[in-house]
Amino acid sequence: MRFQTRVDIAIAEAEGNREFAPQGAADRHDTQAGAVTEGHKMGFVIRWVAAFALLAATFNPTPWNYVRWVRAEYSAQLPLVVLLGLILLVGYIIYLRATLRSIGGLGMTLVLALVAALLWVLYDYGILDLSNRDFTVWLGLLALSFVLGIGLSWSLVRRELSGQADVDDVED
Repeated sequence: MRFQTRVDIAIAEAEGNREFAPQGAADRHDTQAGAVTEGHKMGFVIRWVAAFALLAATFNPTPWNYVRWVRAEYSAQLPLVVLLGLILLVGYIIYLRATLRSIGGLGMTLVLALVAALLWVLYDYGILDLSNRDFTVWLGLLALSFVLGIGLSWSLVRRELSGQADVDDVED
């Protein structure tokens, strides 16, 4: 029996019905399962690092950030200030829109609360020292980037936790 649609093939593969799946489909699925899992983990790391880079490019405790550069060069470099500001704004819109759509405001608050609670525990046990202002700013950037990374990667996280794919996640 031959299936006519990709949905029928995907259902047969998901149910482990090798008899009705196309030739080689079950074998292809079995061999790619580990690679897909590793790809999802790497996808999260890339999104998280990109979120951290976006936040750190905007502000960080070093002199190399957008906010300090704008304060020093606003009048002399106005066109470049506007261009780079718009590029950063596009990055924030992409991250915030995706995060709000995937986990919502409550989810963002919950992830941030979990990160804050973890930091509180580390501080309470003396593992974390918050006396250095620069370190505290970097820690805040790290926490916010984690929230944005989770938000942008929520489909990958949910798939890893539940084993269920979103409808948008069907691959060719």
